[in-house]
Amino acid sequence: MSAPLMNTYARLPVSFVKGESATLWDSEGKSYLDALAGIAVCGLGHAHPAVTETICTQAAKLTHTSNLFRIPAQEQLGALLIEQSGMDNVFFSNSGAEANEAAIKLARLHGHKQSIENPAIIVMENSFHGRTMATLTATGNRKVHAGFEPLVQGFVRVPYDDIESIKNLSKNSNIAAVLVEPVQGEGGVNVPDESYLKGIREICDDNNWLMMLDEIQTGIGRTGKMFAFQHTDIKPDVMTLAKGLGNGFPIGACLARGVAAELFQPGNHGTTYGGNPLGCSVGHTVLTTILENNLIQRTEELGLKMITEFELALGDQAFVKDIRGLGLMIGIEIDRPCGDLVKMALDAGLIINVTADSVIRLLPPLVISDAEAERIVQKVTQLVFDFIETSVSDGE
Repeated sequence: MSAPLMNTYARLPVSFVKGESATLWDSEGKSYLDALAGIAVCGLGHAHPAVTETICTQAAKLTHTSNLFRIPAQEQLGALLIEQSGMDNVFFSNSGAEANEAAIKLARLHGHKQSIENPAIIVMENSFHGRTMATLTATGNRKVHAGFEPLVQGFVRVPYDDIESIKNLSKNSNIAAVLVEPVQGEGGVNVPDESYLKGIREICDDNNWLMMLDEIQTGIGRTGKMFAFQHTDIKPDVMTLAKGLGNGFPIGACLARGVAAELFQPGNHGTTYGGNPLGCSVGHTVLTTILENNLIQRTEELGLKMITEFELALGDQAFVKDIRGLGLMIGIEIDRPCGDLVKMALDAGLIINVTADSVIRLLPPLVISDAEAERIVQKVTQLVFDFIETSVSDGE
């Protein structure tokens, strides 16, 4: 039944009613192997017992009080995030878009403190940062902008993975920060050159800009490190998180370090629900479960294995343009639009995603077994061959 709902999604004709680890069941009893994890959200899979216990236990005690009071669960989760990231402090929100809104406000405060009248943020083509007015403006996708003009001022767009384009803006006296995804997710699982983040860090240091990383999709173990920036030897000034932090429970976070950590003062920013006892208790359970089960190292190893197997199975095919990824964030780009693969996969009992029109995006739970990983490789490979055969016979 969709009549009561605004027409914001072209939903697939299936309703899931139960989940366990990397398996979902629909209302007809059919099972599916989940290689999407709620779009990089359910890193611990579905109905993880530790998460379920935390939700039930905390909900029976207290769900919300507001940020007018101290919240021990919030302080506990904040301390663990700081310990794992090396950042200085954190603001909790309800979503990734809200976390990015906080980052954008930090950048503007930073700019004004440098006596910049109209602070601007460098953002990237093909990026995705959210659906609020500021974050959709920051997003590098015209389809997201369309119909919502006038957009928010204060963003300068450059190509992704192009350090020279950022250097060329060094003389722009209005720049206050750079906002970038360590790996672009919605943009097509685009992995930049190994020197890219380090180069941005150096430019930001030279110009007193904030380096702000959107780790909403890459964070919480997804790329084989707790945070994707940890594949390098740099640290950001600001980092945003969401998705995997709550394993399905809505929570976001904006972490800051150094001068950025001192910018917000009482009255500058706030949230009614953000950082509530229930959400923060769940977030703490998610992090500790990942750490205690060594899922980060396993994600790195399993992702490398899957990419290698995809390269062996598909790498020499003329219709495959690229196979890329980091950890369990994998993209297979083919030479034609392939959105139909999503429905084909669903029919075959597999949940995948296609982004940027022609990139098969795989974001399975971090808890998938070796056998499930192998099934994903085999099923996706067969689906790609079936799709290509069909498209050729249809004259595409």
